[in-house]
Amino acid sequence: MAHLDVKSFAHGEWIAPGAGARHIADAVTGEVFASAGNDALDVAAMWDYARARGGSALRAMGFHDRAKMLKALATYLNERKEALYQLSYRTGATLADSKIDIDGGIGTMFVFASKGRREMPDGQVYLDGEVEQLSRNGSFLGQHICTPLHGVAVHINAFNFPVWGMLEKLAPTLLAGVPAIVKPATASCYVTEACVRQIVESGILPEGAVQLVTGGTGDLLDRLDCQDVVSFTGSAETAFKLRSSEHLMRNAVRFVAEQDSLNASILGPDAAPGTPEFDLLVKEVHREMTAKAGQKCTAIRRVFVPEAHVDAVIAAVSDRLAKTVIGAPALETTRMGALVSAAQKRDVLEKVAVLATEAERVFGDPDAFDVTGADGAKGAFLPPMLLHCANPDNAARIHDTEAFGPVSTIMGYRDLDHAIDLVNKGGGSLVASVITHDPDVAREVALGAGPFHGRLYFNNRDSMGESTGHGSPLPHMVHGGPGRAGGGEEMGGVRGVMHYMQRTAIQGSPDILTGIGGIWVPGAVEVEGPAHPFTRAFGDLEIGETIHTGEREVTLEDIETFAHFTGDTFYAHMDHDAAARNPFFPGRVAHGYLLLSFAAGLFVEPDEGPVLANTGLESLRFLKPVEPGAKVKVRLTVKKKTRRTEAYGEVRWHVSLTDQEDDLVGEYVLLTMNAY
Repeated sequence: MAHLDVKSFAHGEWIAPGAGARHIADAVTGEVFASAGNDALDVAAMWDYARARGGSALRAMGFHDRAKMLKALATYLNERKEALYQLSYRTGATLADSKIDIDGGIGTMFVFASKGRREMPDGQVYLDGEVEQLSRNGSFLGQHICTPLHGVAVHINAFNFPVWGMLEKLAPTLLAGVPAIVKPATASCYVTEACVRQIVESGILPEGAVQLVTGGTGDLLDRLDCQDVVSFTGSAETAFKLRSSEHLMRNAVRFVAEQDSLNASILGPDAAPGTPEFDLLVKEVHREMTAKAGQKCTAIRRVFVPEAHVDAVIAAVSDRLAKTVIGAPALETTRMGALVSAAQKRDVLEKVAVLATEAERVFGDPDAFDVTGADGAKGAFLPPMLLHCANPDNAARIHDTEAFGPVSTIMGYRDLDHAIDLVNKGGGSLVASVITHDPDVAREVALGAGPFHGRLYFNNRDSMGESTGHGSPLPHMVHGGPGRAGGGEEMGGVRGVMHYMQRTAIQGSPDILTGIGGIWVPGAVEVEGPAHPFTRAFGDLEIGETIHTGEREVTLEDIETFAHFTGDTFYAHMDHDAAARNPFFPGRVAHGYLLLSFAAGLFVEPDEGPVLANTGLESLRFLKPVEPGAKVKVRLTVKKKTRRTEAYGEVRWHVSLTDQEDDLVGEYVLLTMNAY
């Protein structure tokens, strides 16, 4: 293979390596095959280009348009991932490792595309929470909204996930409407560059939405302001240097960090040898030590087991490790490949030497192990190494030193309180797993260890068949952690999108809130349509379009018929004296669900038309008892419209039910699917 120039993509151009370029070696052979970096990059122009071209184009789109864009991009990448697999072998990753990275990244983009369509509005303003009534009669209201920042997201990513690390940040950033400048780690940036080339070639994103820096960022961070975001993944030391920059602090630049941490696993007191939970822990530890050669920010570094089971766990994990084939990652028989570089290998060995001052190595000799299909002396290979710390209470380095490779340490605990104390000594982590079948154990750990961990992963015989594993961050859930883990939160569904948006409190009249949010607020202007709204197509309906129905009297006969027909003969509907003794009722009252049925009878248009289906109701409240003889009427208003397909969309109707005194007796949101 010819020497590879790993280029940057800046202000719409591919720029070759130049002054300051660094050489990159194949992790398997040690051969230098690529160069990356250019100190002459015009980062000021990149920043301006992202803001002027990318940001304005993305903000002109709505959330649903951006979600469709993400889905199209994920589909495009998914059809071309084979080329990325082939490059990924050079990082030392097996095919299984590469799928975690590449398929995982593409899958994350698909999830954000789906969440953008289902959980975010078909518009440009995201409403955060319900309307707050700030005045007695509701003429002055408040609500929180979120809108895209007018800046740039600078993504600084780690070497271990060159594709997932980029896409898991890029998906929520683009969904928010913010452009990104991506800075991958040099050791594996050639895989990132190949993925960015595919993104650019697709033509799916607007110009300026994504740029790439393969090398140093120059003075880019010193140009950022309050509209920009830095999202960092990497070491705690580098994170500290970046986030403590005087410029970033003085300008209150958002800084989201996901950094190295000493993740742990606890074998519950109930999980003795011979139980499914014991076998599960062994499997999880083995997988986390060998997947990506242990180069995962979520890998299990510390394993806490009941003191009586320490020897059994060491023996079982060692047995599985002994059967793990280390070798050239492209071979089908290989189960663990190489580390990403010789420098990373040296770093791991240095950290293991530190750990060895407090722990004994019980499996794995870095000076004597077999490598299949490659020269172990030339490549960045190491065996999985299992350590045992006999005195974890008095150990310091075990709880503050991470060997970022195939290394884990087993420690015994006396009781569950002791286990919680030990797991918290790591000072904050991305994830801790608890393997237990006892809900009481799970609850104690959640209360005692929850504040120190970004994610708690509980697994046992009931969930193991479908669980995703200790080390698998999911786009639906927050990925991050307190303390040593950086204090940041990535992904987490729509929560991750909020990192790139500004939350603003708005205050005003119902009409003002309706105009800003695109959702009808009670008290806002009602629009009278030309015909019954159930006869009007989705595209013709207006927000605020309203009908007021006639009245219907609720009789005692209605109540008794409904009770006997449904079987709901609750005393409040059937026994006057018993109902009168209830502090909520004056006597016999109508069923709430009878009132819902009457409401539908008042507003429904029975003939075939654009309304395809009633898909449910939300926020139902019964506010005033309705006695026999009362008369009820309905106000039905188009609250919100969301297009679902080319053929139909969802309409949310605000339904209020009032009595003859115009008192509100019931309120809810009706959901229908309407033909376009």
